[in-house]
Amino acid sequence: MTQADIPAGEAGVLHPEPVRISRTIPALRETVFKAWSNAEHVKHWFAPEHFTVPQATVDMRVGGAFEVCMRAPDGTDHWTRGSFAEVSPVDRLVLDLRVDGDDGRVLFTAWTEVTFADALGGTRLDIVQTYTLYEPAMLPAIGGAPEGWSQTLDKLVAEVARMDGRTGEVPAERSVVHAIFSLERTYDAPVALVWRALSDMEAKSKWFGGDPSQWEALERTMDFRVGGTERAKGRWQGGMTSTFDAHYLDIIPNERIVYSYVMHLDARKISVSLATMELKMAGDGRTTLKVTEQGAFLDGYEDNGSREHGTGFLLDQLGKSLKS
Repeated sequence: MTQADIPAGEAGVLHPEPVRISRTIPALRETVFKAWSNAEHVKHWFAPEHFTVPQATVDMRVGGAFEVCMRAPDGTDHWTRGSFAEVSPVDRLVLDLRVDGDDGRVLFTAWTEVTFADALGGTRLDIVQTYTLYEPAMLPAIGGAPEGWSQTLDKLVAEVARMDGRTGEVPAERSVVHAIFSLERTYDAPVALVWRALSDMEAKSKWFGGDPSQWEALERTMDFRVGGTERAKGRWQGGMTSTFDAHYLDIIPNERIVYSYVMHLDARKISVSLATMELKMAGDGRTTLKVTEQGAFLDGYEDNGSREHGTGFLLDQLGKSLKS
């Protein structure tokens, strides 16, 4: 059933304000998108706290089915049924969903738009759910949708972590996977201004951190000198903490910074890296910044390119901070 199948002008039909919810998930878009793509993943997360999903059908194609049975703690089953109206990997999904009564009558529909975008710390998920309500008694249920979605997205964060092998459990066998990348950005700003954005904690805090609506800063220190240290620790919406601990090894003002750093997700050490930043005048008052990083990813943690992606996003944020 689509929105067009039910006359919107029927007496008693209500159109509550759409529900909007956003979450930044510490994973690549490909992984977050994949968590919506089949029933086995959806069964792990598509329900609020204390609910389970014993049955699900997911056929990710336009017109394909999306059906989920949410089982309440008292054993009552609540079905959401519908189909995919739009599938654009790995950017956007649109689901045309409905909830039926015991007599088969439609209680309400929920046109659900989901967008996936690169963001500091991973993937920003934006959900807009637009309701058409045919049974006024269901209005309180829709009123509780923001909290229900928040709890559901907490489960999605956990499922994505499981998919990425980031559950906090260290595998029986130790391992190290090495990776290297280089990124370059040219900024419309003089070298001294770019240097300040890298070396001054107040200036660096404008770009080196999470979205305040998604990430709560817990610790922030910076002692910018050879032998000095830096720490940035924060808690993501959903409960996971990330900790960046750096040690400065070489500093040549306005030219070069070399540092090592360790990353933790919660209590688990996931990587040890060596990073070099090189600054050069690019003419017309511009500055080119080149970042080269060599990483050792530890004990089963699969980076899958997320460190390079995250670093690129931070460099873009740095560029924006130079204009403010």
